[in-house]
Amino acid sequence: MTKAAPRIAFLHTGAVVIPPVSDLAREHLAGATTVNYLDDKIVADLGDPQRAASVPERLIDLARAAQSAGVDVVMLTCSSISHLAAPTAEAVGIPVLRIDEAMADAAVRAGDRVAVLATLPTTLTPTLGLLRERADLAGRSPEFVSEIVEGAFEAVASGDRATHDRLVAEAIERLATDADVVVLAQASMASAAEAVSVDVPVLTSLEPGIRRLSETVAAL
Repeated sequence: MTKAAPRIAFLHTGAVVIPPVSDLAREHLAGATTVNYLDDKIVADLGDPQRAASVPERLIDLARAAQSAGVDVVMLTCSSISHLAAPTAEAVGIPVLRIDEAMADAAVRAGDRVAVLATLPTTLTPTLGLLRERADLAGRSPEFVSEIVEGAFEAVASGDRATHDRLVAEAIERLATDADVVVLAQASMASAAEAVSVDVPVLTSLEPGIRRLSETVAAL
């Protein structure tokens, strides 16, 4: 009996990530059927005390919709919700992966001083939590330094990708002088990494995350 092609759902909090994720899925998940679910208010609502409590249930609802569509595995593409992967999987009963986990594993192996950049505090905090979690699992204890790139999120939200990339690139160059590795906490920051040349690795989440997803799918 021929094995059915896998079905994968990506849960997004920003439309800007959908095209690069789709491109990588075509490259690394040949034959798989993919579907995208988007709630583009989650990041804003995480910063709103009155709405933040609704986010876990909204993710569960999206994952249940994916399950109803016959999906085998779900991937969260936003680091701001990465910490909700496990409870979502438990509630729905299918695997829910974090796109930034593979990046975090690479970062804690890369050296003793890890610099983390984000454009939003709602992303920085869970990314640091993930890095510490993966460091503990690896038996590592690196030092973490972090920075919010002021003005970058506002720029990209208004459609000014060039200013966003310039601000992030400047921050990468600054922190790289005293770090063993630089981590970009948001998938939307990846384009800025292409504009810099520094002496340490600059890690982004998309490609390593999709590669790990492909390994999970192959094992299903």
